[in-house]
Amino acid sequence: MPESADISFHELATMTPEARAGLTRRAEADLDGFLEKVRPIIDAVRDEGDAALARFARAFDKSPVEPDAIQATEADFEAAFAALDPELIKVLEFSADNIRRFHQAQMPEDMWLKEIRPGLFAGDKVRPIDSVACYVPRGKGAFPSVVLMTAVPAVVAGVPNPIIITPPGPDGGVDAATLVAARLAGVTKVYKAGGAQGVAAVAYGTETVPRCLKIVGPGSPWVVAAKRLLADRIDPGPPAGPSEAIILADETANGRVAGLDLLIEAEHGPDSSAFLVTNSRAVAEAARAAIPGYWAKMGEQRVAFSSAVLCGPRGGIVLARDMDDAIAFTNAYAPEHLEIQSKEAFAHLGKIENAGEVLLGEHTPVCVGNFVLGPNAVLPTNMASRTNSPLSVFDYMKRMSVGYATKAGYDSVAAKVHRFATYEGFDAHANAVSEMRTAAFGGDGS
Repeated sequence: MPESADISFHELATMTPEARAGLTRRAEADLDGFLEKVRPIIDAVRDEGDAALARFARAFDKSPVEPDAIQATEADFEAAFAALDPELIKVLEFSADNIRRFHQAQMPEDMWLKEIRPGLFAGDKVRPIDSVACYVPRGKGAFPSVVLMTAVPAVVAGVPNPIIITPPGPDGGVDAATLVAARLAGVTKVYKAGGAQGVAAVAYGTETVPRCLKIVGPGSPWVVAAKRLLADRIDPGPPAGPSEAIILADETANGRVAGLDLLIEAEHGPDSSAFLVTNSRAVAEAARAAIPGYWAKMGEQRVAFSSAVLCGPRGGIVLARDMDDAIAFTNAYAPEHLEIQSKEAFAHLGKIENAGEVLLGEHTPVCVGNFVLGPNAVLPTNMASRTNSPLSVFDYMKRMSVGYATKAGYDSVAAKVHRFATYEGFDAHANAVSEMRTAAFGGDGS
């Protein structure tokens, strides 16, 4: 069991700018080695289809999947409902309902049109994307929460053909809770295809797996690398790599609670990132002292994962000079999950510029957001929250601009358009708003 002294401790005041910037580096930033390993996997799936998926399931997932058993059957769904604890099914139903309510509230108008100037109307028409693959990881556990977070908004948005791809288990099947969550979300097509091979399957299509226009959901560096290589074949969706979090705590926070919550995202895997950032040495020391006791009440695998993170270069405790410095580091880090531990958490919210989500106060740990709160927990990673947003119904939809001009509206802008077109050297543009248009209508322009 690691000791508190093993937990990485960083004092920003004593660090060089280069060392400080080094703390923001994530595992997925180093994709070069994965890109070369992923290329032959993609090529095999493109060329061999289901046979390659079955072969990679055996090689990578240690799962006895046959080429003719890639898709989960109705019997698989029925067996999953029969096998799952009824109380867990109720929890999944509760979570699905909250996530559905949030995303229904997020839905835009199907169409809007406003009069920009007299006779000139402009707006948007919103339509769902035809097909989207929801990627649900399994390598470090089972994640029915990811099913709900990716599939519920797809259904709410009206995607006609949503599917789920997920790595198969050691028995050759799909995790029971994943199948139950899929059914609760409203998705009926689930395929045993994970990792880079799963991304390739939905990018190219196989005998069983349909080609999709987009893929969403978090994944390992293998998945991230495959999305990058296949971006010309399938929309890779918002970036979502290994888990990461910052617990931002001021001097009013309870250090033991901060330490407890620091472990939430750290336990996902050794490629995760997790920092407690605080202006209080007392809070930092209390958290550091408490963590070994929490490890004593966790399973061996989760201790191994979280200790690798917190005792390594991508995790631990960061002591800032003051809260302004702590918030500046947090904004530079641009975390996936940000939890603000403070008696006055809302007072700090206005200074936060970059985060996938912000969870406020000592009663809103990251796991509440991950499972039941309602907002989407598939969030931008690797500093992508500087330009990207959480997964939402908008990721399953597209907008078409709509415009309409009346005769009077056209008359009010024709000369301006002609001048614009002439300057840019476009003859047909200019002719289309000249007296030639009037002549084409027969002389009166109507």
